[in-house]
Amino acid sequence: MRDDGSSVLDRFRQGDVDAFETLFRMHQRSVFGWVLRIVRDPTAAEDVTVEAFWRIHRAHARFDSTRGFEPWARRVATHAALDWLRRQKPESSAAPEMWMNVAAPSTGDAAVADEIRRKTAAAFARLPVKLRVAAVLAVVEDRPHKEIAEALGITVGAVKLRVFRALRLLRKDLQEQGITP
Repeated sequence: MRDDGSSVLDRFRQGDVDAFETLFRMHQRSVFGWVLRIVRDPTAAEDVTVEAFWRIHRAHARFDSTRGFEPWARRVATHAALDWLRRQKPESSAAPEMWMNVAAPSTGDAAVADEIRRKTAAAFARLPVKLRVAAVLAVVEDRPHKEIAEALGITVGAVKLRVFRALRLLRKDLQEQGITP
């Protein structure tokens, strides 16, 4: 199902700037939301969204106008977000908590719950980028595997494998920190 008029998509594919601007206005918010789910930083998400639309504009000739714009834009944005994440240091100036809103276990002790939340977020931040993105989208954001697969340009099986590997690494990391998941 396509939500864009085929004439706008055809004109975009041919390089029409007005058509690109129309698509930008229609999809900017959803692309930003998608990027924010991945990079977990609103300021960075704004920059990555701009980069994604710049890439979309430059790649207009490769767009298949018989398909929907939204999944293609999400895939381009995902790659821009992955590139941004790869440029970041493992535990950069961004707080690890930005990677995950963890519901702390009810221990009765707020300090213990905060420590568990902090260690879990830090463990998430240490995951390899490809595994982290798949796990954040699947586990934290609860996005369907099919949607994640389309955005990453991989199969649903590959998404499941990345999530499995990420969870296995998280469990090991947390156990080494004295937390039993």
